[in-house]
Order: sequence, then structure tokens, then C-alpha cells
Amino acid sequence: MSLIPTLAETVSRARADLRMGLPVMIGGHLAAAVETLSPARLADIMALGRPFLAITGRRAETLKARAYDDALARVIVPADADLAWLRGIADPSNDLRMPMKGPLFTAREGDATPHLAALALAKSAQLLPAVLVVQAHAPAGLTVLAPGQVLAQLAGEAAMAPVAVARLPLTSSERSRLHIFRPDDGGAEHYAIEIGDPPRDTPVLARLHSACFTGDVLGSLKCDCGPQLHAALSAMGQAGAGVLLYLNQEGRGIGLANKMRAYDLQNQGFDTVEANHRLGFEDDERDFRIGAALLKRMGFSAARLMTNNPRKVAMLESHGIAVPERVPLIAPRNRFNTGYLDVKAEKSGHLL
Repeated sequence: MSLIPTLAETVSRARADLRMGLPVMIGGHLAAAVETLSPARLADIMALGRPFLAITGRRAETLKARAYDDALARVIVPADADLAWLRGIADPSNDLRMPMKGPLFTAREGDATPHLAALALAKSAQLLPAVLVVQAHAPAGLTVLAPGQVLAQLAGEAAMAPVAVARLPLTSSERSRLHIFRPDDGGAEHYAIEIGDPPRDTPVLARLHSACFTGDVLGSLKCDCGPQLHAALSAMGQAGAGVLLYLNQEGRGIGLANKMRAYDLQNQGFDTVEANHRLGFEDDERDFRIGAALLKRMGFSAARLMTNNPRKVAMLESHGIAVPERVPLIAPRNRFNTGYLDVKAEKSGHLL
């Protein structure tokens, strides 16, 4: 029946539930994101049984907790743990300012798949990857999912549907159009700025640009995103044709709030990659398959890609977009972004 939610719709609903502080059911386990959990709901969860706090292997490494399940650790929650204790484990902002509670003991028996699925769902909601999980019967009204379904849906590639397009004169080119695309998984919309009328039978000058509110809008000096955005549009305007894909994957895919948490950690002395790891994320959580899907949707099969990131080239080529040329896009350095750019080169392989 078409009125019943699809798997994609149910996962999207579960993502929204976690962001609002509502638990979800995954494989017979109740899961609640620590970041949005209220004291009242914590008390109700603790009354159901002894919960585990699922954190990623990256966060566990920071806390010196054993991650018996590789990608995650199931921390045994003390009976007297309160919300402050849970958030102290989840949020690294005070790791150096206040001694952590511990030692932390972790579980090594039993199926960890529900916990892994809960963490993946929290990441997709751009919340801190720390989830309180307890085995329980499903209370009426909660979203219910199987862990395998969650992991498969989140690992899959969303289909992109065109929503709207209109002419939009820009400083870099008066002959330009803005395309809006909406994924079928309930995720953020993505945009394509088409400069001129690029032919579909030759490699298009293209850039995959991840959203950066601080750099693109505010002119932050901590990164090179704003200068890269404007340099790419200017180059396309001068060439008379091009496509800039503006992908809503702020902060390398962790969201603006977590990006600000990472900036706070950088102010404490950690570099970009180290800050992401302390938060519980990987170096880069973005999905560049979106770029290939959008180029195909617009009728392109080859691109002259404006990037310093070889990973973008490899991703496009592995998903059916030929890249006969990589066009460097070097932005000026300043005293605020030099360390950031050095880490990009040393740890992320960017060609700077």
C-alpha cells in the first residue's frame, strides 16, 4: 500500500526523531542520542534495564576505552550515571579542561549490530555520535527499524530528482542558471550552478564544492573554501561555460554544529583531523557519489575537475564520470589557514 512509509522514509523519520530527542527502536533495542536526550527520558530509559553508551572507535581511542567491536565501543553505563556524565563522554570539548570520569569498561559479548546502526543514524542526523542503547520492548508510537535495514539504507546512494531551475545572473557570469536537486532519502537538497551553455559531449569544467557557511558566507580566514568558490565561478565565467555543484555537506559532512565543536578543539591545539577523531568522526564523512549522480543527471559524462583532492577524481571515475584533466585550484594562504592547509596536504593527500 502506497500510504505505508518506505524504508527510506522510515529511516528519515528516525533521523528526525533522534534530532528532537525522541528514542527509536532498532532490532529490539531502544536507542536515544545523548546530545538531545532529556533528563526525564534518561530516567525512563534507565528504568528499562542496564544500558550501554555506544561511541565510535575514534572516540573510544581518545577515551582509552576498549573498542571490542572495531567501529564502536559499548561503554557500560554506571547505575548512578546522569546526563552530565553521558555528555562528558559524548562531547570532547572539556576533555582537557576537566578530568574524564573513568575508568570506562566496555562490553565484548553479544550482537553489536543495533548499536552500530544507532551510531550510523546519529551521524546521518549530524549529531554527536554517542547513543544510549538498552534492550527493551518497543513502546507504542516509536519508530521501529531492523539494524540491517538502517545500515543498508544509509550506505546506499540516494536518487536525485530535479526540483526547480531558473536563470540567475551572477557577478562571474550573467548567463547562468541555478538548479535545485532533492534526494529521495529525506536528506538535504543540493545545488548546481550552470555557467553558460556547456556542451554535453565534451568534458565540462566542473567543481564539487562542499557547503561552508563560515567561509563562503562569512569570509572566514580559517579555511580556503570561500576563495575557492569564487575563483571557480570566476574561471567558469571567463571560460564561458562550467558547472559548480554546491553540495550541502558542511564541515566535511559532520554539520555546522559539529564543525564549530571541531573549531573549539582546534583552538585547544588539535589539528583538523585530530579534532574530527576526538568528536568520534572519520577524517572526512562526505559522500562524493552525489557529485557523480548530479553530473549524470545533467547529462555530463566527463569533467575537467577543479580540485586539489585526488579522492574526488577517483570517486568520479569510479562512478562513471571520466576526468581527463584535474585543474588545480590553489587559494592564498594566511596566518589563520596555513596549519589547516598543511594538514590537508599531509594527512588528506591534497595537492597543494
